[in-house]
Amino acid sequence: MRFGILGPLRVGGGESTVTAGRDRIVLALLLLRAGRLVPVDELIDAVWEERPPATARAQLQTCVSRLRRRFTELGLAPETIITDPVGYGVRTAPNDLDAEVFTRTVEAARAAVTAGRLAEASERFRIALALWRGPALGGIPSRSVRRRAQTLDEQRLTALEECVDVELRLGQAAELIEELTDSVDQHPLRERLRGQLMLALSSVGRQADALAAYREGRRFYADELGIEPGAALQELHQRVLAGDLALAGRPAPPVGPVRSLPRAIGDFIGRQETMARLVKEIEEDGTRIQVVDGMPGSGKTTLAVHVATALADRYPDAQLFIDLHGHSERRPLTPATAVAALLRQLGVPAERVPENLDDRLALWRIELAGRRALVVLDNAASAEQVAPLLPNGSQSLVLITSRRRLIGLDEGRPSSLPVLDPDEAIELLGRVAGMERIASEPEAAAEVARRCGHLPLAIRLAGARLAHRPRWRVADLAERLVAGAGPLAELTAGQRSVGQAFALSYAQVSPSAQRLFPLLGLYPTGRFDGRVAAALVDLPLADTQEQLDELVDAHLVEEVQPGRYRLHDLLRDYARLLLAGPERQTERRAAVERLLDHHLSVMLAIARAVEAAGSRRNIPERTPSRPDLLAGPVAEGRAWFEENHVALTALVRKAEEEDFAVQCWQLARACWRLNFEGGHLDELIETHTIGLRVAERLGDEAASATMLNYLSSAYFRLARFPEAISAMEVALTVRRRLGLHGDTLSTLWNLGVSYAANGDHRLGKAKFDEAFGMIRGPADIHSLTNLLNNLSYALIAWGRYDESLRLARLHVLLARQARDHRQIENAVGHLAMVRHRMGHLGPARRLLRTALYLKRRASNRFGEGEVLNEIGVMERVAGQPDRAAALHRDALVAMVDAGDRIGQCASRNLLARAILEQGDAASALDLHRRVLADASRLGARYEKARALEGIARCVLATDPSAARTHLEQALALFRQVESPDQHEVERLLAELG
Repeated sequence: MRFGILGPLRVGGGESTVTAGRDRIVLALLLLRAGRLVPVDELIDAVWEERPPATARAQLQTCVSRLRRRFTELGLAPETIITDPVGYGVRTAPNDLDAEVFTRTVEAARAAVTAGRLAEASERFRIALALWRGPALGGIPSRSVRRRAQTLDEQRLTALEECVDVELRLGQAAELIEELTDSVDQHPLRERLRGQLMLALSSVGRQADALAAYREGRRFYADELGIEPGAALQELHQRVLAGDLALAGRPAPPVGPVRSLPRAIGDFIGRQETMARLVKEIEEDGTRIQVVDGMPGSGKTTLAVHVATALADRYPDAQLFIDLHGHSERRPLTPATAVAALLRQLGVPAERVPENLDDRLALWRIELAGRRALVVLDNAASAEQVAPLLPNGSQSLVLITSRRRLIGLDEGRPSSLPVLDPDEAIELLGRVAGMERIASEPEAAAEVARRCGHLPLAIRLAGARLAHRPRWRVADLAERLVAGAGPLAELTAGQRSVGQAFALSYAQVSPSAQRLFPLLGLYPTGRFDGRVAAALVDLPLADTQEQLDELVDAHLVEEVQPGRYRLHDLLRDYARLLLAGPERQTERRAAVERLLDHHLSVMLAIARAVEAAGSRRNIPERTPSRPDLLAGPVAEGRAWFEENHVALTALVRKAEEEDFAVQCWQLARACWRLNFEGGHLDELIETHTIGLRVAERLGDEAASATMLNYLSSAYFRLARFPEAISAMEVALTVRRRLGLHGDTLSTLWNLGVSYAANGDHRLGKAKFDEAFGMIRGPADIHSLTNLLNNLSYALIAWGRYDESLRLARLHVLLARQARDHRQIENAVGHLAMVRHRMGHLGPARRLLRTALYLKRRASNRFGEGEVLNEIGVMERVAGQPDRAAALHRDALVAMVDAGDRIGQCASRNLLARAILEQGDAASALDLHRRVLADASRLGARYEKARALEGIARCVLATDPSAARTHLEQALALFRQVESPDQHEVERLLAELG
């Protein structure tokens, strides 16, 4: 490059320059306007500003002459400077000027980003940024030059920010921190850079440093500008502060432009006019929400995918697709489930997805803010289902498909999709089966199209059969359609039916595959494996696998990944119809029973492996009918459950619907522990509510009590303590009457801890004492360890540390004697907690480290969160608030994973206390207020009191009157729940006077 302005002025390559001050100003302005003429008056203003001499034009000519001589000395052609009556200019070749090279390279980088080539984009951005040697045209004081040079400097910063965005998506956060820190120091008012620094720090687990970066910016904006940070930076701060990012020291996965659209079908026929209209409305009219409705099989999804594909370049940051299951065997996705799936498509880790719907929707809109995103919401059930999913702003496009007209949707331009007209239907048939073949039998082709109801899906299936049967005439296919099986009632439009197309495919597979296919329609959700199919058909796995392969080849079953299959919704309907006749009801019911038996046998075996000895006594005993199908799922254990927990919930529903009452409640019971520990509390409540209903119909009081007992565990985890207590009191009455000794004991200690958690310590202690009175010595060792576990924990919350210490030590001894690993980890954790509260810091630290190891080994996320919070308090009291804050954030992630709402409140309260001691009272106040709202909604009096105390601490120095009010409210609540925290609040009130 012959000229350099991205830094001090350079001429002729190397470090050569022009030394005369006026000459430098003239050349700088000419290069800033390279390729264009700069008027003489503008050059004079740049050199002399407000006071040009009378000889300014003559002196300007002298400057130009000196520049030409200097060019000659440096081997440049003097005619590089152009003279014109209007003014002067500089003629440059494509690679002569570094600023022009910079602009082209940045444009190439942006094009690479749009195309999803992030590594290439990063490389090009870095090449462009490397051209800079300092501030543009540094050392030239002319105001005109400086004003234009600042535009270049702004372009460099914008390119740097775009480069950082790309490299953060590539997972290079650690490498960016030093550069971002320097850039923020140099440009402290640049909010985008500061936000990127916060994201980079959070991505490597440095949440405290991310918050410090925000605090520094907040002070700078207040001192320099008298304003608060912008909304985007404040939102990012809240996400880091509240743990909603949920990274907790774990690097964020690389995230690039998201491409989740299905492949567009090549032989797209008959919708060109509709597609052109939709594209025009989107591109020219600015329509950002399009709704396509129509009958099943009319090609709504195909049209939406084609429109999305055609417009993909306009939305390069994300192209998302989700099936909302509005019309399928599965229940329609709730907005909460749908937005969670969309967040996962965007690369948001599961642990970052909030539990609350409003929080999920807020995160969804934050993630889409600033992105040019295209979202296809396919198979919508209702306006209420999709309305919450609509993003804000004008940068995103949403395409919605539904079998129903979404009349209640306030936004969106509707398009009703009819069937194809006869000519389009015949053309589509020809595209699939061969144009010459169809043209040779026009009447038969028209009959095939008519028998397919002019529905695209049916025509494609019929055409595919012709394509794979080259010896058939088109008339043969027409005759088969006329003589085929009955149509699907729900997919009939006048004389048109898609069911006959399915019948054609079904008729061409072997008898054994024909037996399997209808049975697959009994599976209640989308995906299944070969073992499920083998259980349904009651054949060896190897034989079943061959039949599945045949059905996949016939496009009656889709293999979505190796060994995992699904039926299209319409094919599932057809499969169910095949079993609907009275002559097949015996076969159908036997298959449903085998399906339930398989899943129940798997879950009973997994439950026995994962549950503690004390709770295994009421796991039902059952001999599996197909033990050969159990080994794989049982070995996978938790992983198998997590993959299939939606299907298991659906099977509990099916068991009730099909009147398999025993299997129904037993399957609910078998899934309890993993639903509970996995945070699937909605599923736990649904399955046990159903199980309770069928147990009551059976008149099985023991089963009813079991359902109530485990139903209460979900209520407890959700802080619905009155409901938990009510359910357990009923279960207790039943179990006492039936003389179920062990179950009565477990209900008593669960009642004890529930009353204590609700603030009724004395009533809780009475339940514990009653349970102790029922212990029968060594025979009840597992019951005794459970009882000690709950009582020692309740006594800690009550502040009766001496009693808790004695019981925790006994708990450790007995748990080791019983070799109950779950009770050992609980006992060590409670012993650590009570010793910490008693001031035995050395032993407490050692015990807490041991407890943390044990709980992590057991994947006990709630227990892990408890221990992390305890260690965090210890660090804060020891004067290490940064360490404390990091530990409380980790604890928050664990509590979110466990689904424990009270634990989340506790973690946030403790995190806010640590943040306050870091010196950020404003952030701590925000977080305590959030907990106050959450705890009030949950009725969690203790955490509400802690939030009130925390708010008081935050405003103590600035508003003593408000602090007193909050402390008095906190004290009243602490006294209600008999918490030892009341003494600290009394001390603070005394200091206020």
